[in-house]
Amino acid sequence: MPNQYDVIIIGTGAGGGTLALRLAKSGKKILMLERGPYLPREKQNWDPVDVFVHNRYVSKDPWKDKDGKTFEPGVHYFVGGATKMYGAALFRLRKEDFGELKHHDGISPAWPIGYDDFEPYYTEAEELYHVHGVRGEDPTEPKASKPYPYGPIEHEPRIQKLNDDLIKGGYHPFHAPTGILRNEQHPELEPCIKCDTCDGYPCLTHAKADAETIAVRPALKYPNVTMVTDAEVVQLKTSASGREVTEVIANVKGKTESYSGSIVVVSAGAANSARILLMSANDKHPNGLANGSDQVGRNYMFHNSQAVVALSVEPNLTQFQKTISLNDFYFGEPGFDYPIGNIQMIGKSKGPMFKSDAPFFAPGFALEQMAKHAVDFWLTTEDLPDPNNRVTLTRDKQIVLSYTFNNVVATKRLYTRLHAMLEHLGLHKHLIPNSVYLGKVIPIAGVGHQAGTCRFGTDPKTSVLDTNCKAHELDNLYVVDTSFFPSIAAVNPSLTAIAMALRVGDHINERLKRKGE
Repeated sequence: MPNQYDVIIIGTGAGGGTLALRLAKSGKKILMLERGPYLPREKQNWDPVDVFVHNRYVSKDPWKDKDGKTFEPGVHYFVGGATKMYGAALFRLRKEDFGELKHHDGISPAWPIGYDDFEPYYTEAEELYHVHGVRGEDPTEPKASKPYPYGPIEHEPRIQKLNDDLIKGGYHPFHAPTGILRNEQHPELEPCIKCDTCDGYPCLTHAKADAETIAVRPALKYPNVTMVTDAEVVQLKTSASGREVTEVIANVKGKTESYSGSIVVVSAGAANSARILLMSANDKHPNGLANGSDQVGRNYMFHNSQAVVALSVEPNLTQFQKTISLNDFYFGEPGFDYPIGNIQMIGKSKGPMFKSDAPFFAPGFALEQMAKHAVDFWLTTEDLPDPNNRVTLTRDKQIVLSYTFNNVVATKRLYTRLHAMLEHLGLHKHLIPNSVYLGKVIPIAGVGHQAGTCRFGTDPKTSVLDTNCKAHELDNLYVVDTSFFPSIAAVNPSLTAIAMALRVGDHINERLKRKGE
């Protein structure tokens, strides 16, 4: 049968794309189904007005909030998924993040497997995705079996001064772990030019270590790997017993297509993976596929994040700004014995990005003058899993994202700590919210770090997936993206999704090998 495959992977982002590459060498017949097209390479890739003001690459997919109000989430349905627009900040979770942690507002639960289980896959993921960094600078970092595969991205002069001023203040800044195709000693050998259009932009030179560049394109070089784009999966059909997925139904450019696979993997992102399972309800799975626990769609997390701008006393002529991170407050501070979070740089602001904020926060400042002095920070604290923060569907299968913020005391604490540091860092004492990143506190439309919804665990009554990301209730269904996270920690989730894809890939490869014997 032409549409019969050994493995079908739905989604081509950090999870699905990486998994496809891991399975490619098996020789088995593998199909990737991607909801979107290839992101076009065009000069608008690097235009801040097109990217941030006109949202040229935000996919049209209206969702509703808990009050029934329609909003446009910041989703990107392209080959490579969300990684096409990410800042390539590829952090390992701290070792403690895998255990139970008490926060101001409650408990961040323990994972069913620990850091030591992930460590070898983190090491592989860092090599595969060209992660640059330095071991030993961050006092919270877990032990690693190898150095970073690539040396650090060098600080430009104003950021080097910021780094030095932080050290003088008794802090421990470290080179942010960054996935780009860059050779600092011989830049002519790699495509990255360290431009000011990396974080939040698509990369026109394919120099960002995104899933399309690193995984999907290399996987497609194998003759046994196929991809269909513009293919939105709308249903998974099962056998009469309900134990196996037998058909994947997709809308491909307006036409309904059916595919069959011995193994089916959902890697559509936390919200859309849950949507696919919920849309696939049948007599054996009346509440949605793999949802006997009533956990599908629940425990949605996406970080408590803030994008803020400080104004430097001296001009900040930096091009590639995202080279510093700080975890001094990750696990708390004197007088506050709860985790707080991570501070890192983000991409360099440009004048049009301040249009909505400038009149109030900096009257008389020209937008370009603001941008010339801007130093941009991203603050991340952990939001806690809450079963009432969840994805459900309307009657016409539209996503409803119900979310109530929690753990906001830690969020405010991190903001206050950064604010108190400004004057000692050669910065004016005001922080400006950067609305281009969806506001001072990222609202629910900011779904770049979405996680949860199909948590993994050992108890089928309280989790959707087992420790290999296979659905407890089905024999051939896996979910391999950030849906499996029981908690989200306070660093970017991409590297953990990549590491898990490699781990599950080894498991599936072994399963395919046994089947072929």
